[in-house]
Amino acid sequence: MKKYQMAEISVAIGLIVSIVFSVVSFGAECKGIRNNVIRLHILANSDSDADQQIKISVRDALLDCGSKIFSGTVNKDNAEMCLSEEKALLVKTANEVLSKNGFNYKAEVYLTEEYFETREYENFTLPAGEYLALKVILGNGKGQNWWCVMFPPLCLPAATKKAETEVVLGKDGAEIISSPVKYEMRFKIVEIIEEIKLKFKS
Repeated sequence: MKKYQMAEISVAIGLIVSIVFSVVSFGAECKGIRNNVIRLHILANSDSDADQQIKISVRDALLDCGSKIFSGTVNKDNAEMCLSEEKALLVKTANEVLSKNGFNYKAEVYLTEEYFETREYENFTLPAGEYLALKVILGNGKGQNWWCVMFPPLCLPAATKKAETEVVLGKDGAEIISSPVKYEMRFKIVEIIEEIKLKFKS
């Protein structure tokens, strides 16, 4: 084999190793993000206009009455304890909004590990995978959902500043979620990997 062919093969191998290392490193950062983020996930009863509108009303009421748990004091270490203290209030608030607006179905609220696809939300993107989520199901929960991030606290208008996000997710993690275009291909690769893992898990 000629020297220039050997050189080309060496360059190709080096490129492949570099790509694999980059994807593995990105995947590790995404795992760190998932391990430090709590999602809020609200599912509407159906996709009817009325059910979608009341979903937003319930969301606003929950964010208002639950400002304590959405302010950033709840993290993955204390989420279960904090929810047990606030769950009754959240359920009561959601059901009051439903009842006052003439809806005869109820709300359920609970913590769960849930799979999310890659999701964009205003100025940040979260990688696919399983996250701890505070799930709110209205009625049958068959309608389009609304979600945000409880921790770091990105649900409220006074959202976490970048510096505070870096404390939770690290500098690289904060960079990843705020630069979706830059990491678009790697987000897709991670999503494919996580979907395969989910299929084997189930």
